[in-house]
Amino acid sequence: MIILKSDNFILREWALDDVHYVVKNANNINVWNNLTEGFPQPYTEQASIDYINSQNGKPKPHEFAIVVDNNAVGGVSVFPRDNIYHITAEIGYWLGEAYWGKGIMTEAVKLISEYMFRDFDIIKIFAGVFDYNTPSMRVLEKAGFVKEAILTKGAIKNNKISDLHYYSLFKP
Repeated sequence: MIILKSDNFILREWALDDVHYVVKNANNINVWNNLTEGFPQPYTEQASIDYINSQNGKPKPHEFAIVVDNNAVGGVSVFPRDNIYHITAEIGYWLGEAYWGKGIMTEAVKLISEYMFRDFDIIKIFAGVFDYNTPSMRVLEKAGFVKEAILTKGAIKNNKISDLHYYSLFKP
């Protein structure tokens, strides 16, 4: 099992023991409002089980639970692209609202980015952020990402069209 350690949390592979904590932290409209439509709302126990089971057996993980005091309180994932984009990957993350503003996500983004650059043939990690999600923009900036572009009217969430701020981090 791959474990990435910080002083305040660990990143580790998902386990079925995480189901209760995932539902507790993910089933929150304030969390969901900042994520893609692939993240279910409401976030049910079955959704959690299905997601965790989908992670089993992957040779090298790039989707991790954020674990504080033995409780899975969020997730961070890097999705390698394919075809002509195979040297890039997209990062996504979420964190239970009770853990916002504590620096956890910035450190988690740093840890998984270092891991991806070290263990995978990736030279660029990128993220798209809704224009109203300034806390996520700050997370990326503090983790060393730079804003490359603003995709005007690039996304829709809750039937509202938003600009999408595009951030990137390049392999050192």
